[in-house]
Amino acid sequence: MSFIDDIEPVNALIVGASQGIGLGFVKKLLQDERISRIYATYRQVESANELINLADDNPDKLICLSVDITEESQTVAAIQQIRTQVNKLHLVVNCVGLLHEGNLQPEKSLRQINSENLLRYFQINSIASVLLAKHLLPLFKHQERSIFASISAKIGSIGDNQLGGWYGYRASKAALNMFMRTAAIEYGRSCPKTLVVTLHPGTTDTRLSRPFQGNVPSEKLFSVERTVTQLLNVIEQLQDGDSGQFFSWDGSRLPW
Repeated sequence: MSFIDDIEPVNALIVGASQGIGLGFVKKLLQDERISRIYATYRQVESANELINLADDNPDKLICLSVDITEESQTVAAIQQIRTQVNKLHLVVNCVGLLHEGNLQPEKSLRQINSENLLRYFQINSIASVLLAKHLLPLFKHQERSIFASISAKIGSIGDNQLGGWYGYRASKAALNMFMRTAAIEYGRSCPKTLVVTLHPGTTDTRLSRPFQGNVPSEKLFSVERTVTQLLNVIEQLQDGDSGQFFSWDGSRLPW
């Protein structure tokens, strides 16, 4: 029994939907007749052509919003725009994440630590997400079961860290997990029907992971379609006591 089977209509928001896992969620939800409306954010129009074309083909179901989630004012404006059209959301998946860009690359040793790069990791992977939780709260204050999921990473697990390295990415994902765990407690008081979780998607064949796929066995490198299907299965099977937890793509709980 899925959490959305008893809800009509279902409104979804995919944050970071221009490519990769976010775009995969949009494609999958467009095929789901239970979903009435999908809001999807992108940062740069140049890399969002496929998403925008999908919106042109599905104007009644898919609405695109230009948002740089490191700018709180843009997050506020986008959520205000959503609130002019609907008064509740039932599924939000935050797919925004940074691993590498330009000269910013995962650190292999302490010698490579750079404070500007660390700030960039935290700004995108951690701070932007908790600001999203802050401003989405009014859209979750309703009496229908809802899910707010953020894409995290197993590499952000402190208990599972055996290899070291990747300081900024690891720490910013660990911070994301703590932010969402803490937000889950507050959501439990202010909108108790909403479950807040973080999800590890597994290694997925996207632009984010491509430079680091060399040592990944082929059976552990997932297509975007497979990853999205697996994560939606986890989301649909969440129970009332699961808020504030960290789940892997197969539904197992990960250590903090």
